[in-house]
Amino acid sequence: MIRVLVAEDSTTTRQLLVSILQEDPEIQVVGEAKNGLEAVEQTRKLQPDVVAMDIEMPEMNGFEATKRIMVENPTPIVIISSSRNVREVEVALQALKAGALTVFKKPTGPGTAEGEEERKKFISMLKAMSQVKVVRHWPERYQINDSQTPQKFHGKITEGMRGRLVAIAASTGGPAALNRIFSELPGNFPAPILVVQHMAKGFMDGCASWMNGNSSLHIKVAEDGETLMSGTVYLAGDDRHLGVSDRSTLYYSQADPIGSFRPSGTYLFESVAKAYGPSALALVLTGMGSDGVAGLKAVKEAGGWIMAQDQDSSVIFGMPGEAIKTGYTDLILSLAEIAPRLMEMFPLGAKK
Repeated sequence: MIRVLVAEDSTTTRQLLVSILQEDPEIQVVGEAKNGLEAVEQTRKLQPDVVAMDIEMPEMNGFEATKRIMVENPTPIVIISSSRNVREVEVALQALKAGALTVFKKPTGPGTAEGEEERKKFISMLKAMSQVKVVRHWPERYQINDSQTPQKFHGKITEGMRGRLVAIAASTGGPAALNRIFSELPGNFPAPILVVQHMAKGFMDGCASWMNGNSSLHIKVAEDGETLMSGTVYLAGDDRHLGVSDRSTLYYSQADPIGSFRPSGTYLFESVAKAYGPSALALVLTGMGSDGVAGLKAVKEAGGWIMAQDQDSSVIFGMPGEAIKTGYTDLILSLAEIAPRLMEMFPLGAKK
């Protein structure tokens, strides 16, 4: 049995979430909390396998409760939110930085096919997250020792690399990892960065706003037909594949999902490989599943470069682990090493 604690201040919504979870014979709801303070206390007392945490609650919000739980009783936490308000999305993403694993849209009641699919995904997500091993003081696991000197590239990775674009695929754990990387890159980074980050619909604008507040880069949701600019991060919007039609123009596609994902990292990587060839770098970060991996073949055949996050610094090693299994990866790096390596491969002042 997977033991779940539900923290939600609305009685109606809390009862709905509990009823959805109780439909699954493998799940036991062991507690219900009306606010963040109760969530902290019940996590300590009940030792659940996973916590479904609302973000806006009295006494203590989901962000503060997440920080407390990750210090006192590290437990997998899934943030659930129905709000698309940018400010609330930013608070939810702060909870990810504090140690929550993912943000998920609150499922709705019965009556529609879409609602039924949401409920299935909600249950599946909680089950998957309950198996993730979390650690105390989660953000501190990525602190860089001041005495640490990044190792230099070895072999072909240093020869002839003239990067013009970075393409990134990420899922669970991705927002905090991206925030870390972007906060360490300069605003005049000499290439555009394209990102597919799997996230609940309606959260991407808030994600861009949150990351913008922590980085010198310009971070935005990509617009159809806009021209790429160096020093800018383009996040794929909801429910459309992001691609690049030539060396300067972004586009969206309504093509079928790839492996249930739209946007898909695989679509992005294949598009980038075609447009940028040997001057493209593909980076696979923490996440469940294998999205993006199928697109690495195109990047490699076009002469591009491939990096993957290592297991120790990944919240979930699914995507980078599958990328490494292909044998296409040129570098496997800890989260702390990624920004320094990007600066080596895309030196300031390099000819564009």
